[in-house]
Amino acid sequence: MTEVAGPESVPISELDLAAEFPQATREQWQELVAGVLRKSGRLPEDFTGAPESKLVTRTYDGIEIQPLYTAEDVPGDAGFPGLPPYVRGARPEGQVSTGWDVRARFAGDDARAVNQAILADLEGGVTSIWLSVPPASLADALNEVYLDLAPVVLDAGADFEAAADALFELFAEREIPASEATAVLGADPIGLAARTGSAADLGPAAALAARVAGKYPKVRTIVADGLPFHEAGGSDAQELGALAAAGVAYLRALTDAGLDVEAAAGQLEFRLAATADQFSTIAKLRAARRLWARVAEVCGFSSPMRQHAVTSPAMLTQRDPWVNMLRTTVACFGAGVGGADAVTVLPFDAAIGKPDAFSARIARNTHAVLLEESKLAGVVDPAGGSWYVEKLTDDLAHAAWAEFTAIEGAGGLVEELASGALAGRLAETWEKRSKRIATRRDPLTGVSEFPNLTEKPVVRTPLESPVDGGLPRHRYAEGFEALRDASDAYLAEHGERPKIFLATLGPVAAHTARAGFAANLFQAGGIEAVNPGATDDLPGAFRASGAKVACLCGTDDAYAAQAAEVAKSLGAEHVLLAGKGTYDGVDGNVFAGCDALDVLNGLHAKLGVTR
Repeated sequence: MTEVAGPESVPISELDLAAEFPQATREQWQELVAGVLRKSGRLPEDFTGAPESKLVTRTYDGIEIQPLYTAEDVPGDAGFPGLPPYVRGARPEGQVSTGWDVRARFAGDDARAVNQAILADLEGGVTSIWLSVPPASLADALNEVYLDLAPVVLDAGADFEAAADALFELFAEREIPASEATAVLGADPIGLAARTGSAADLGPAAALAARVAGKYPKVRTIVADGLPFHEAGGSDAQELGALAAAGVAYLRALTDAGLDVEAAAGQLEFRLAATADQFSTIAKLRAARRLWARVAEVCGFSSPMRQHAVTSPAMLTQRDPWVNMLRTTVACFGAGVGGADAVTVLPFDAAIGKPDAFSARIARNTHAVLLEESKLAGVVDPAGGSWYVEKLTDDLAHAAWAEFTAIEGAGGLVEELASGALAGRLAETWEKRSKRIATRRDPLTGVSEFPNLTEKPVVRTPLESPVDGGLPRHRYAEGFEALRDASDAYLAEHGERPKIFLATLGPVAAHTARAGFAANLFQAGGIEAVNPGATDDLPGAFRASGAKVACLCGTDDAYAAQAAEVAKSLGAEHVLLAGKGTYDGVDGNVFAGCDALDVLNGLHAKLGVTR
């Protein structure tokens, strides 16, 4: 046994690093929690349950997030392979110090412009190219690109065979040996069906894989893409369940085409969304590997899941897009800590249009800061051992496995897409998510919270609209941004924005909290909030503002004494009140947790703002 040097030579197994401190118990912690909750009014005096239950939140998969995790919460096997090493990610070529593959996306019909962007990004630190161009433009887009140093990931949709042949021609022209050529051909008929509503024919992709597997050992043919399910509003478990089902469907097609199961598994790459919820992202990538380890155990192969994480397109905003830099940084952090093999950080202006050179540089520098300055890749699975992360990984793995088995029980992912059953479940989750966004329980900084009506719009060249017919593509900010767009159109037509008057009751100290809350809410809909400050002539200030509607802002005592009288005196077409309470002359309320989108859409209708 190892000994610790010292006068008593205490065995290290008996060394208690916290010996000088009293041992805290869960009961003591619960007493402290109860005291804080009672002071805030969230815990009734006669409450007999666990006080921390008032702090529990739930994910869209119904997973309960506790405020505290201890060693007692560490999960066991429970039907899956044990936690490590199955949940731990591998780094490119097995070298931990190299970090993840920094993969940038390039798309467009102008091959010369795409080529310039590729060369600039490669010089700036990008290590692989995710490319979507017409197959005939492939050679021009990859001009002067060293394909033996910068692997290419194709994204040609239905033209994947032509794109693959064009890439093989480039390998031959540049005398890159087949044994050394590295690429992902990007065939994904299931993802294409999810995006477009077309029939999913796996045969050509499987035939291409069979042709590639024997000649190009470092080329992968198939991508199983979870982004269509994520962008349709799906939960983490729904995305993972569909991803695993896509992987199994491709395994079946590839083995039917003549590949053995080990070779078939080696032809797959998996694409997942990374969001600004860092712990959910970490757990999602770890849970995905655990799911695939279970599939491997059942099917009899050892090839690990190779993961490509992409910062969520759904979380990006068009308004105040600078905040997207923070969102993508947190998402990249989560993907890196979660063990993704390759990570794509979408530029902060990707939701607006074609990214420019500045946004591309910020995107690749996000990787540089996390890899080179923060040294995130210096430890394999740094979140491993965290009681919270381990429990969340386990809960998510089980929820995703339930989704996967439900899909398989219904005939597989292709059948679930064709029948619309999966689309229906995704729509149900999007409805729940939309409700939380509308009530601002899921706040969107710069959009639903802290909007800036005077911000200078970021203008970019519009991108081609996605093909309709498949699963919808949602962005979380779309409801609020539609209101802002309508407000901009109103401004262009009338020379001013739609207005609401804040009828402030009493001195500034008395009304400022609710006036600030109300102004923030109304501005989220593009409605200018006119605040007169402390005034003895609210009717006169209202008339001078030019507004048609008003919102009373003050204390509960002020409302009891003045709300009905002030509401009548204003002569407004519609009167709201910041807070809860019913008073004569008040037509509605705004308060924390109200349906802000419903309120704002109603105000737009009353103010004559059209879309």
